[in-house]
Amino acid sequence: MAMPADGKRRTAAWAVAGLLLAAVLTLYQAERTGGGTPPASAACPAGGSPDCPRPGGGGTQPPAASSPTAPSPGAGASAPASAAPPPPLRSTAPAAAGPCPSPGACGFPDEHTTGPRIPLERHDTGNMSVRKDGTVIRGWDIRGSLDVYADDVTVIDSRITSTNWWGVNLRPGFRNLRILHTEITAVPGKGPDNGGANYAVSNMGTDSVEVGWCDISVFGNALSMGQGHLHDNYVHGIVPFRNKTGEWQHTDAVISGGGNKGRLVLRHNTLLNPVPVDRGATAAVGLFADTGTVSSVVVDRNWLAGGAYTLYGGGPGATGIEVTDNVFSTQYHPHGGAYGQVAAWNAGGAGNVWRGNRTSEGQPVVPEPAPSPTPVPAPLPAP
Repeated sequence: MAMPADGKRRTAAWAVAGLLLAAVLTLYQAERTGGGTPPASAACPAGGSPDCPRPGGGGTQPPAASSPTAPSPGAGASAPASAAPPPPLRSTAPAAAGPCPSPGACGFPDEHTTGPRIPLERHDTGNMSVRKDGTVIRGWDIRGSLDVYADDVTVIDSRITSTNWWGVNLRPGFRNLRILHTEITAVPGKGPDNGGANYAVSNMGTDSVEVGWCDISVFGNALSMGQGHLHDNYVHGIVPFRNKTGEWQHTDAVISGGGNKGRLVLRHNTLLNPVPVDRGATAAVGLFADTGTVSSVVVDRNWLAGGAYTLYGGGPGATGIEVTDNVFSTQYHPHGGAYGQVAAWNAGGAGNVWRGNRTSEGQPVVPEPAPSPTPVPAPLPAP
């Protein structure tokens, strides 16, 4: 006997329901046992992500938004989370052990591995003060400078073109400034010649500042601080300048005046000082005892070139200075700097280490011994 039409429809419905139930059970079992297609977050994307380690990097890596965040000038605001994926992270190959023709060819930072990674939005801020804790400036193309009177400020994926005597200045009493993936430059003839004081990043406080993956140029004393974490930066194109009385001023890619309260770490940077010595060139790294004893400094795996001497090591009282595995390039002078590679190195200072440093041709760099004091003749006996 033939089945009624309504019975056929019920049988078909039950069959479909059974198939759907079987599919749900299969997906559930796959999720429990780890089978099936993994979620997008299960593996690092090509080029990395903020949650995946960055090959060759020297510092912490915050998220980077795909579009600018534009707080009102002077007020600051934290960037909202973006649904779009972050820009890819740039990696740098390990430095080669043999001869190195150029920084980029040998795994050191250059214009391809530093600076902003996203499109920028222009902001004519002038000399802007940041006074809100936790401010994040991201995706800004700034015409002006930043004077920071706040804690936990981050500048990331931005560009600063300053006509002031600084690009970013952290005031005393404030902490935890981070400047990452940012280009900092100046307009020659404006800020950089203002009285002979000009700094791309100045740390006036006693707390550490992090500067990483930044492209820095023009400013005569590019990175000025006694304590901080400076890594993966490209400092180049320093411009000689005169102060208001017409005197050539000293130029340094990194300068520290001594008396620091914390640790200064320079790791995996390209630090170039192409200025002629008769126009003020001092050093690629200048550790000077101008305001106190130099102590607790790490200079590790950097490409260094130029200056009168490429490195000034802190002087007779310096302690805890570690200079390791750096390349002293001959790209400006046959001996690294106009007068040589190293000056003021205190070989006998407690905790001072000199190891693994070489020229860009692969030859070892050894500091010259400090000159012995001239003996003073003994007084003649009284007649």
